[in-house]
Amino acid sequence: MSAALPSRRGVVVPLTRPLRVSVVIKAYNVERHIRASIESAIAAVMPVGGEVILADSGSSDRTVEIAREYPVTIVQLRHAHEHRSGVGPQLGFQKARGEFVYILDGDMELDQGFLAEALRALDADSRLAGVAGLIDEQIGGRERRALERRVRSCEWLDMGGLYRAEALRHVGYFSNRNLHAHEEMELGLRLCAAGWTLRRIPRPGVRRHDRTDANRPLLKQRWQSRSLDGPGELIRAAVGRPYFYRTLQMQRHPLVGLLVWLGLLAGLALIPMSPWPLGAVLLALLGLVLVCARRTGSLRDAWFDQWVCQVTALAMVRGFLARPRDPTEPIEFLLVHDAQAPGETAPGAGPSF
Repeated sequence: MSAALPSRRGVVVPLTRPLRVSVVIKAYNVERHIRASIESAIAAVMPVGGEVILADSGSSDRTVEIAREYPVTIVQLRHAHEHRSGVGPQLGFQKARGEFVYILDGDMELDQGFLAEALRALDADSRLAGVAGLIDEQIGGRERRALERRVRSCEWLDMGGLYRAEALRHVGYFSNRNLHAHEEMELGLRLCAAGWTLRRIPRPGVRRHDRTDANRPLLKQRWQSRSLDGPGELIRAAVGRPYFYRTLQMQRHPLVGLLVWLGLLAGLALIPMSPWPLGAVLLALLGLVLVCARRTGSLRDAWFDQWVCQVTALAMVRGFLARPRDPTEPIEFLLVHDAQAPGETAPGAGPSF
């Protein structure tokens, strides 16, 4: 297969190697970062042979307009109300032709040498389903993601990774379209339950642009966008699966928050008989805050973390009760631009499946 990946400045670099990797960039209103993300993906895929696909979930800013300046395939979610974190990877996977698929967020930059290193690891181990690199992320100027900066075997690859397309087809689909969050966790659980393995290798993977830490406006936005529903949706998706109890263990914090809510309601109902049950629940809640304050070194942050836990617990119930769609169902999309075909398909001239 031969293709050409010109840069935005018009320099044409021909590709003569077989199509090995499809880099899927999932995007939603990331016009500030999409240039850097696309250019990093193009630079990373050139040495190994492949394609770049932008999977847009109905952006209302200039994300798609900017992406059209590049030789990338652009697919856009046909029904914007279906936007979820789990839609983007699956939408891009439907169009991907590579032997391996990398999922990249639109506010991240892919390290240029990562794909070659990851492919060597995947070629050496036929049961290895996915590989991720070390994460460079700053939040409010502080490093975080300690687990994503450690070389190890993993249950899931948070913050993106390179996956074997054969393994994704084996477990039915790439990402669960119903999930507003935790789509990588759900994928990892499915892969591991099917006998595949995942690994984080000693090589930089992606860099995520600096962003502010969690605060009350952000918490409100996540409630309204339903991204906090992810734990409940994840638990619902795991019902009847061999990893159900492991899923509950991984969502223990919102589950503890739910127990606190149930305890408060029971304590209020029992006040006419005795105030002690409500007092016991309030003391337990205070204990949780103090434990968190000892760990974080900030009583104020501990109170806010507990508030986040309680709000997430309510959202978890909402997510669990939401009616899911079949995750293997094709996602309807518009083919905005096909990098492999002459000319472009105008938005609205679909759907494609």
